[in-house]
Amino acid sequence: MKLTELAHGGGCGCKLGPAVLRELLTDQPVAQMFPQLLVGNAESDDAAVWQVDDKTCVIATTDFFMPMVDDPRDFGRIAATNAISDIYAMGGKPIMALAILGMPINVMGPETIRQILAGGAEICGDAGIPIAGGHSIDAPEPIYGLAVIGICSPEQVRRNGGAQPGDKLILTKPVGVGIYSNAIKKGTATAEDIAEMVKTCTTLNRIGQDLSGHDGVHAITDVTGFGILGHGLEMARGAGLALKIDRSSIPLLTRAADLAGSGHRTGASDRNWDAVGPDVQLPDDITDAERDILTDPQTSGGLLVAVAADRANELLAEIRKQHPSAAIIGEAEPGEGLIVV
Repeated sequence: MKLTELAHGGGCGCKLGPAVLRELLTDQPVAQMFPQLLVGNAESDDAAVWQVDDKTCVIATTDFFMPMVDDPRDFGRIAATNAISDIYAMGGKPIMALAILGMPINVMGPETIRQILAGGAEICGDAGIPIAGGHSIDAPEPIYGLAVIGICSPEQVRRNGGAQPGDKLILTKPVGVGIYSNAIKKGTATAEDIAEMVKTCTTLNRIGQDLSGHDGVHAITDVTGFGILGHGLEMARGAGLALKIDRSSIPLLTRAADLAGSGHRTGASDRNWDAVGPDVQLPDDITDAERDILTDPQTSGGLLVAVAADRANELLAEIRKQHPSAAIIGEAEPGEGLIVV
């Protein structure tokens, strides 16, 4: 049986919608009473940050989901790359990971599960970190991911809310992963489509660790399940600014526009739009397919980086050494919400 047939959703499209998540967290205690907790659940950021001393912060995150591809090793590789990304998005260096594993052991054979674990270990090896332990359960659907620990200095922490007026916005990876995932589910994805998606989803966002050393980099977040609009809105709200996004500048996977135009989309796109719609200005001529691209849930997506305008071209050239598709897709300006042009 194909892995994608064992799961009702896949990748970061499995995430609870932003509106549902806000409702669930409404009455939860905010953990900001601890002065060492620089980033916690009071912010919609990528990971928690705890300051140990004047020189060291610990970054902690966890991420897991159900398969979006049928190859078990690729599933493990994608899930691990996605989980580690949150450390890079905070400007940190990952140091170790713990595996999170839930498998329907009455349906899946041990060799398939071993391949998932091997894929995760491969990516952790590429990141230079060990999988030091973990936890496993018998579950009705296959689930895999990591809890990841990283470190950085206090001045290297990059939150998603640090953008300044005039900053340019750089996106490091192409968009369209959710659209491609839907094509895989429907059986309309080609071998080339799958290979392209797997390549982008297994490319580590280690550039975030490098960017945190630049004083011109003011904010970083990774674009995952809430799409460009959802994570862009979090960045805008955190900074108390508006973000203007040029839809024509957004890098796309090769067939993302064509597949979106033929109706390939995930249910998460609707959930994402419902959550952000009131705070987004769209142009009158935008098509349904273009809106689906803007709300498309990304799995192991790129980093959205707010950089000083006078450093943008220099930093873009640096980023393209690791991510050739990276592009400037907009800018921050006084105001609130998102403006799509």
